[in-house]
Amino acid sequence: MENQKYGLTDKVFVITGGSRGIGLELARRLLQEKARVAICARKQEGLDLAAKELNGGDALLTVPAHIAKEIEVDNLFKQTYSRFGKIDALINNVGMNLLTPSVTETEAATWQKIIDSNLTGTYYCSRAAAKIMKGQGGGKIISISSLAACRAAPGMGIYGIAKAGIEMLTKVLAAELARDNIQVNAVAPCMVKTGFSSPFWSNRDVHDEVVKGIPIGRLAEIQDIVDPVLFLCSAGADFITGQIIAIDGGASAV
Repeated sequence: MENQKYGLTDKVFVITGGSRGIGLELARRLLQEKARVAICARKQEGLDLAAKELNGGDALLTVPAHIAKEIEVDNLFKQTYSRFGKIDALINNVGMNLLTPSVTETEAATWQKIIDSNLTGTYYCSRAAAKIMKGQGGGKIISISSLAACRAAPGMGIYGIAKAGIEMLTKVLAAELARDNIQVNAVAPCMVKTGFSSPFWSNRDVHDEVVKGIPIGRLAEIQDIVDPVLFLCSAGADFITGQIIAIDGGASAV
C-alpha cells in the first residue's frame, strides 16, 4: 500500500485531529507521497509525539488548535500559509463524542460541545480554507463523516446529528465553490478500529453485533479510510464534488 501513488508531491495539506488515529495515518501517507502537511490537535504533547513518530522534517508543521474556536482556526491557516505559501487541500478529520443515552435528557452544554467540536469546527476550517483556495485557483476539502449520520445508534445521537450536518455542509459548499474550482466531498465510514471507537469494538458482544450488519464481515481498518481520502485529494477526483462516499463494507446497502 505504501507504494501506491496519488500524484500529491509538493501539495500542501491541513489535517485537523492529526496527532492520532486516522489523521495521523493520513499525515504519514501524505509525507510518503512527498506532500507537505500541517496537522493540528488540541494538546501540544500529542503533537510532539506525532511529530517524533512522523519524522517529517521541514515538510511537517504542527499547530495546537481547538477547531471549535474561530481564532485558533484562523491562526492554524495563517501559520500554514506563512510556512508553505499555499493550501491545496483540507481534511476535516476531527471527531468527538460523549456518550449520550438520550438526546432529550442531555444537558445543553454537552449538546453544544459535541456540535461545536464536529460541525462548527468543520465550518470554521472549511471557510478559512476556501478563502485561501479561491485566491489560488482551486483546492479540495474532504470531511470525515460517519455511518452515524444516517443511522441512529445508542449513545451516538448528537454525534450523528453533527455528522449529518457535516454531510449537508459538504453538499452546500460543493455547490457554492464549484465555480472556484474547489471540490468538496466527504467519506462516511462505518465503525473504524481506532482509539476513538475502542469503547465499542473492545467489547466483544458489541463488536460482534456491529459486524453482523457489515456484509464484508469485519470492522473498517484505518487504511480502508486513508486511501479513498487520498484519491479524493488527487487530480483523479477533479470532477467529483458534493459526494458522500460510504466506506462501510456494504452496511448501507442492506
